[in-house]
Amino acid sequence: MCTCLRIKAKDSSIVVGRTMEFGIDPGSTLTVFPREFKFQGIGPENTTGFSWLGQYGFVGMSIMGMPLASDGLNEKGLYVGDLYLPGFAKYQDVTPGEESKSISQLDVAGYLLSLCATVEDAKKAIQDITVFGMYRDELKTIPPLHYAIHDATGNSAVFEYVNGRLQIHDNPLGVLTNSPTFDWHMINLRNFINLSATNIPELKLTGDTIEQIGQGTGMLGLPGDATPPSRFIRAMAFTQTAVQPENAEKAVNLIYHIMNNFDIPKGFSKAVENGQTMYDFTFWTSFSDLTNKDYYYRGYDNVKVFKVSLKDLNFSGTETKKLDTSSTDWCQQLS
Repeated sequence: MCTCLRIKAKDSSIVVGRTMEFGIDPGSTLTVFPREFKFQGIGPENTTGFSWLGQYGFVGMSIMGMPLASDGLNEKGLYVGDLYLPGFAKYQDVTPGEESKSISQLDVAGYLLSLCATVEDAKKAIQDITVFGMYRDELKTIPPLHYAIHDATGNSAVFEYVNGRLQIHDNPLGVLTNSPTFDWHMINLRNFINLSATNIPELKLTGDTIEQIGQGTGMLGLPGDATPPSRFIRAMAFTQTAVQPENAEKAVNLIYHIMNNFDIPKGFSKAVENGQTMYDFTFWTSFSDLTNKDYYYRGYDNVKVFKVSLKDLNFSGTETKKLDTSSTDWCQQLS
């Protein structure tokens, strides 16, 4: 379970928020990827995949202790986030002999963040490679992902692989959750066009008047469960009804409050697998200021927010660097 959404301020500043929910520890670490980091993709059957040299540095959350990004912001203001798409994601087939032009689904975020400055760049770059589904022993499955893309101009898109084909969707409303596919969620919005931030007036009946039970009656029927369709509707409701902030600073404050509504505590969502109870909960939440190039992070056990200013980071070098949140050299802790 993950939720990603975007806020536009009156001064055209863009801020993106995202939660990371998972049933096991994803092994995420705040990581700096330098401009000239050499990425080496893994092809099918452990063959050598596509390799490339980064053009842009970025900061993001790595996964499974590997130099793979599941969420990140680059120095040009491009944001990319991986979200699960179980039951629907099916990747491309790699033609024998073309392995060197392929990358796994886990490489996509790093590929786009290191090479692209805008959503339009990403749309072009993603079509230059073949993306296949790589099995991960840690997860006992082929992680089924789709991708939220946002840039500093306010453009947004969703990339999905369905039935072995790439689907690129413009995302003018800037919201993404999980399954089903993005086009299904957009159609499902039609079932909630009655929702409004304005309270419903009293209802006059013959012989009586029915008054509201309290504030918030315009949102009667807003789904409150943790399923992806319900979170998609709630994310849309919060982003569309929020008073538009003046600038990036106020947009970060607003998105912090909105994302609180998608923070899932351990125990609220669980499943039993092989006799073992698995809990899906919010391991971390990120907030990305695409205009000022600031990346914010908070974890489950420490809800204080840490801020990383990309403009203060040194993106030279050829090795990734894990960031220690106890250090103040790069990170500002916000109370």
